[in-house]
Amino acid sequence: MQALLDLFHNLTDAKWIMAHGGLYIVVFIVFAETGLFAGFFLPGDSLLFIAGMIIAQSVSPDVAPALSLLYWVTLISASAIIGNYVGYWFGKKSGEVLMKRKDSWLFKKKYLIQAKDFYEKKGGGAIMIARFLPVVRTFAPIVAGMVNMDRKKFTLYNILGAVAWAGSIVTAGFLLGNYDWVKNNLDKIIIGIVVVTTAPVLIKMIASRKKKEPLPADQLNS
Repeated sequence: MQALLDLFHNLTDAKWIMAHGGLYIVVFIVFAETGLFAGFFLPGDSLLFIAGMIIAQSVSPDVAPALSLLYWVTLISASAIIGNYVGYWFGKKSGEVLMKRKDSWLFKKKYLIQAKDFYEKKGGGAIMIARFLPVVRTFAPIVAGMVNMDRKKFTLYNILGAVAWAGSIVTAGFLLGNYDWVKNNLDKIIIGIVVVTTAPVLIKMIASRKKKEPLPADQLNS
């Protein structure tokens, strides 16, 4: 547990990032979070913001700032796109196996069927929105593959979501990275990013539980 906390702390430390591979480690972490099953705990949003700050503070005088930003946004977006393809492929392979399994208390085929119906109706939007939600963005492409979401549709929204996610957060870090207040309050900003991105998931979970809770007996009989 302590090792994970140390890793999380290091990945939100601009100096540590620059001393251990620079922005290329950001590219790898983005791929790991979006493409590897075990990467769900990685701090993608805060890492992208910090990447933007690093870009703003390390632009060479011989390179136009906009070109440097475009280069890294393109590279990070490509990493996120490839990561989602890996997740989709993994889900597609494991989905075939799961569909052959018999129902159990832990697994029921109807859940996959329901997920397939959801992706057929709102799959594109779900893939894009998932980009901005920690944990969800790791499992969304896997589920899409498991339920055999149309590959062309997945590809379109995979690309759009990756560019929107990387482009918006990295650019925000790039534009705000040179302000002293941002540098001095980076910990608060990271916490704010985590709260903003996880709040919709928590609210949705709480709302779903309330809907499923049975009414009290006195209300049922009234």
